[in-house]
Amino acid sequence: MNNKNINQIVNQVVDIQLDAIEKLKETFDNNFDDIIKFLSKINGRIVVSGIGKSAIIGMKISSTLNSTGTPSIFMHGSDALHGDLGAITKDDVLIYISKSGSNSDTVDLVNSLKKNGVDIVSITANKDSYLAKNSRHIIYTPIHVEACPNNLAPTTSTGIQLLVGDIIAICLMSLKNFDKISFAKLHPSGSLGKKLTTTVEDLIDTQHAPFIDLQSKFSDAINEISNKMLGATAVIENNKVVGIITDGDVRRILEKNNDPLNIIVSNIISRNPKTVKHSLLAIDALQIMNKNKITNLIVTKDNNYIGMLHIHDLINAGL
Repeated sequence: MNNKNINQIVNQVVDIQLDAIEKLKETFDNNFDDIIKFLSKINGRIVVSGIGKSAIIGMKISSTLNSTGTPSIFMHGSDALHGDLGAITKDDVLIYISKSGSNSDTVDLVNSLKKNGVDIVSITANKDSYLAKNSRHIIYTPIHVEACPNNLAPTTSTGIQLLVGDIIAICLMSLKNFDKISFAKLHPSGSLGKKLTTTVEDLIDTQHAPFIDLQSKFSDAINEISNKMLGATAVIENNKVVGIITDGDVRRILEKNNDPLNIIVSNIISRNPKTVKHSLLAIDALQIMNKNKITNLIVTKDNNYIGMLHIHDLINAGL
């Protein structure tokens, strides 16, 4: 097989998938709006189930629902038929995924769910299937051909199933006003969690905040910068920030003055330094540093100075 054949296959697969997506868009109507509203008002969980490759897709859909504010569990269709049905209550709704909607396991499971009074929302490519006819709601996924050259392996069908699951999750997020803060509560760990939960105050050392008084000498500023090792010191008057002296300021002052150590810092400080509130997300502080090409930010709480954030603090936190 040469590269030309590979490129032909790539283009063919992509074209088949795109065609399936376009056909899916045409099936969404007011009925889908009713389905989303129905799912948003249930008292229980969304149980996602399927057989074979559809089951694997169902696992991902259930995980996405959980992480975006909709309680969900995944239950394999075969496990449901062998005792796990006991985990499903009448307050729950089952989303069942099946391209054909008529295999024997699906028929058996649908009959059991009906006996237990559990509502079914089906995702299927067969509107005339047993699953579709016995579902409270149907999400029709028209699949005319799989991307598989033999039109056998679930490829296009599973891709569309996954897309439908994402659409459901995102629609429910919007109805529930599931915002970044809500997302952060469910993702406290890892890089996502850090970006959404870590504040400036979490990263600074308030017990060793570098500062000097407005009437201090330049030599005091040098000592404070050296001792606290943050590359700068805040200049304070009545616990309010009035300026900053950085490593760069030190070098420039030493170059311009023959005897700078006794200079009063009120005469040489940089006024109006960049300050941020303690509650600011650390990732937003990083953007401020990058935008202004600086490595330090002064942190305040209730307009009082509490510490200094260095870009190394952000790097060490994995941001």
